[in-house]
Amino acid sequence: MQHKRVVRFAAVLTLGVALTACTGNTPEPQGGGNQGGGVKVANDEPGKKVVIGFSAPAADHGWMAAITDAAKKEAGKYSDVELRVVEGTNDPNLQISQVETFINDKVDAIVLLPFDGAALTPVALKAMKAGITVINVDRQFDSPFAARSTVLGDNYGMGVSAGTYVCERLKDKPGSVVAEIAGIDSLPLTQDRSKGFAEALAGCGLKVSNRVAAEFTVESGERAAANLLQAAPKIDALWNHDDDQGVGVTAAIKNSGRSEFFMVGGAGSANVMREIKADNGPHKATVIYPSTQGADGIRLARLAVQNKSLGDLVEVEIPRQVQLYAPVVTKDNVDRYLPTAFES
Repeated sequence: MQHKRVVRFAAVLTLGVALTACTGNTPEPQGGGNQGGGVKVANDEPGKKVVIGFSAPAADHGWMAAITDAAKKEAGKYSDVELRVVEGTNDPNLQISQVETFINDKVDAIVLLPFDGAALTPVALKAMKAGITVINVDRQFDSPFAARSTVLGDNYGMGVSAGTYVCERLKDKPGSVVAEIAGIDSLPLTQDRSKGFAEALAGCGLKVSNRVAAEFTVESGERAAANLLQAAPKIDALWNHDDDQGVGVTAAIKNSGRSEFFMVGGAGSANVMREIKADNGPHKATVIYPSTQGADGIRLARLAVQNKSLGDLVEVEIPRQVQLYAPVVTKDNVDRYLPTAFES
């Protein structure tokens, strides 16, 4: 089972690296589309103008704000991209209306992070039927026909990465007490993170002894952490699913005066990474859930409309799905990840 997981993660990492390098300056052979077999072009070179509509939920969360900011910056790198960004909203009906406007305006592509994937599926299908390339980001649609390509983080992989790190730190301490502060329990992403964490811990004979759920906010994080700390007089390791709610979690830990355990964060915020680098707080690691997904969606939309492929792949079309890796950030490698981290 462990071997299969390693192979799976290696494949996901390969795709993530390929996507990051997809618009490199080195000319790559392209086939199909308008390129012609064997003709060498650089994906970054200006091509057909691409008008891209972008819609995402409200930026009321550090990670979500970073998604939109990164998309804008990525679009700004290309003279052949015109990006039209609508105001973020947590109202599915308003987001549907925004996509309808993009369809009526006949944009070339839509990069869409839906507040509710199921609710936005019909309008995404409508866009695809109208000949508009839809790139689905983070929260999947209900139909495979609603998007040309989907960019995803790895929620299950986050749990596996966090659990594996905890196992490595506690390998000489059997019977250690492991605690977990999840996000919103009704969400599949939270369920996937918890499942991966539990399965990774089981591999080294550990289990979650104390668990509470928060709501991805600073206030809920502080409240949930206070409750957990009161219920658990001793903890060896704590995994918090989300670094935004982790601001509140850290405050609760500080107020409690507790220092017997180490903490692993989730999502990969800059403030947590700075704490890891300084090594002056409970955070010793965080697991990344990439906030580059919107930017990757912009790249994929541009490539798809211009009939280009990912430069590091032999395939002449962009992938149907790209799942990004969930690496563990520690003091040893934090400098690599800090430049692309989001601010909580």
